[in-house]
Amino acid sequence: MEFSSNTLTIHEEGNLFYTTFPSFDRTGKVHHAFSTRRGGMSQGFYASLNLGFKRGDDAQTVMRNFQRMSQATGIYCGDMVFSDQVHGDRILYVDQQYRGSGILKQPMLEQVDGLITDKKHVALVTFHADCVPLFFLDPVREVIGLAHAGWKGTLKKIGASMVRRMQEDHGCVPADILVGIGPSIGPCCFEVGEDVYRPFREAFPAQAGSLLLPAATEDKRYLDLWQANEAALLEAGITQAHITVTDLCTKCHPDYYFSHRFAGSRRGTQAAFLELY
Repeated sequence: MEFSSNTLTIHEEGNLFYTTFPSFDRTGKVHHAFSTRRGGMSQGFYASLNLGFKRGDDAQTVMRNFQRMSQATGIYCGDMVFSDQVHGDRILYVDQQYRGSGILKQPMLEQVDGLITDKKHVALVTFHADCVPLFFLDPVREVIGLAHAGWKGTLKKIGASMVRRMQEDHGCVPADILVGIGPSIGPCCFEVGEDVYRPFREAFPAQAGSLLLPAATEDKRYLDLWQANEAALLEAGITQAHITVTDLCTKCHPDYYFSHRFAGSRRGTQAAFLELY
């Protein structure tokens, strides 16, 4: 399958590939990126741009991979703040004192699936291998947020929670906020059982007909996490024109993305990056 996108910009720096959202790029206020597996130094099933320190890969090699991303994107490693996701909906505000957490100093921020800041040169980082990265930017108030939305976080509407935090804590107006729904497992590949699709049917009744599509067996459904997150964002007051939805499925592009559904635990990890500058 061809690696191209109608909604995201694909960047190639030598043999390193990453994507950005055109709406974010146009503001001139942020550095941001979602990595691929191309352009790193890792070997074997981690090849090659593995950004997961917890996958069993050599730590020095992973650090060199981060340095390569830093050179390509302009996001300094010392500014990065790592989350340690648990498929929840906890969102943590971070500022300059957190810079380097998880990469140059410990501890990593535990049990956090969303990060938010209004400080420049504080680079938010979340980790993914099928789960949905959600990017948030209010270019008026200059507030950013980054969230990891697996199916559990999507069901808990972590995107809507981020919008509320931006409103309540920073005075953001939802109509000003830009959101990017990044590369992740698509509705073409995310087959789930009744224990997953029934709660989604209850949480998104208006979208159930298009959110859940028949699969090969009667007790399964294909779940559209992109549409579910978009629906939660619209409900929270984000305008349709300010939401960019990926068209890149991680499982469909195993040459470009690590995918848990494709490879299981024998894989590396992508990362999402977002920083005000």
